[in-house]
Amino acid sequence: QVQLVESGGGLVQAGGSLRLSCAASGSIGSNSVMAWHRQAPGSQRELVASLTNGGRTNYADSVKGRFTITRDNAKNTLYLQMNNLKPEDTALYYCNVLIVAPPIRDYWGQGTQVTVSS
Repeated sequence: QVQLVESGGGLVQAGGSLRLSCAASGSIGSNSVMAWHRQAPGSQRELVASLTNGGRTNYADSVKGRFTITRDNAKNTLYLQMNNLKPEDTALYYCNVLIVAPPIRDYWGQGTQVTVSS
């Protein structure tokens, strides 16, 4: 069983920065993808950024060049550095771990709120 706890959300003005953290407890293993998703009110949840064990990253077009996903394996923690924040980045941000080795397992955190004021 894997538990994920996000932190780092808050209220920031447009143009500001935040760093989200996701502390993972339990065994993730060497065949997994960690990611950040977000969901704004009235919208579907969308993928923001993902990171494989091999270091491959993927970003939503809307955040490319502004957000950076990283991982500290020693601390079992995933990060999302968010720079030049925009009001449209306002959402509940979720940490996700997808373990792709059988049995496939999908874990989610509770979410952390990011609000960007104009």
